[in-house]
Amino acid sequence: MLMLNQFQEYKIKMKKSDKNVIVAELQELFENNSFVYITDASGMTAADTNKLRRELFKNGVKMRVAKNTLIKLAMQNSSKNFGDLKTTLSGSSAIMVSENLKAPALSIKNFRANGDSPKLKGAFIDSAIFIGDNQLGTLASLQSKEDLLAAVIALLQSPVKNVLSALQSSGQNITGILQTLSNKEN
Repeated sequence: MLMLNQFQEYKIKMKKSDKNVIVAELQELFENNSFVYITDASGMTAADTNKLRRELFKNGVKMRVAKNTLIKLAMQNSSKNFGDLKTTLSGSSAIMVSENLKAPALSIKNFRANGDSPKLKGAFIDSAIFIGDNQLGTLASLQSKEDLLAAVIALLQSPVKNVLSALQSSGQNITGILQTLSNKEN
């Protein structure tokens, strides 16, 4: 039986084929997602990690933990340019991906109401790179493409509605004036 200090020195060796499979899975994860968050969940208890996973699942966020070297390899093999995000890969790292650009940020903020973990190391949002835990608020407040399109459409519709409203009301005024003039002539 291993003692604690012996266990800390004991490193689990992975077969190269197993590493290649993980790198391929991570690369596919990066290729298929435009919103990638890297977090540090070290120091969290197993119970806290399970609560975090439930929060993420509820918000449509997938989380994957892997070795930093394998994450770096997958980033390098990816067609995307992760730039300085690779420099955040030290210590314990977890990858969070979602179809909603701010779902991971909101999930982290909600979970951190009870503590200070997990920490945001960085994020890749449609080719933009955000580094550091201080970027969490910015990421949580970003608007999705759908939100921006809805705002633009609302702005474009507003003048059209005003013109139509003015035409309808002026049309009623003109009709009233014509009727009044026609009644005076008779």
